[in-house]
Amino acid sequence: MVKKTGRPGYLQIADELRERIRGGLLAPGEPLPSTAQLAEQFDASLSVVKMAVGILRNEGLVVGQQGKGVFVCEDGQPAQDADLRAEVTALRSAVQNLTRRLEQIEAALPAADPKASD
Repeated sequence: MVKKTGRPGYLQIADELRERIRGGLLAPGEPLPSTAQLAEQFDASLSVVKMAVGILRNEGLVVGQQGKGVFVCEDGQPAQDADLRAEVTALRSAVQNLTRRLEQIEAALPAADPKASD
């Protein structure tokens, strides 16, 4: 059930489904319950459930098959890809932060005399 915590319902539902997938309650290859079933289960609208499932698709945890439903990814590879993308994003941010700090340090140093190195 979606709680009135100030956090959007679709994020709460995505969190719960993600936990079920990672915890093994929803096994690889297993279909998610239908949108209507999830809406009833979480006491949420169909559009909120669709947004939650969309998040899981973007994370690579589930894949939709036209006319069949939405299934937990078989090999976990897309989930690993999402984890790697998140790690690369964090590393890029750290490098940008270090670059800014280095620029500040270099700007604070006195200018080197080019004749002194001869």
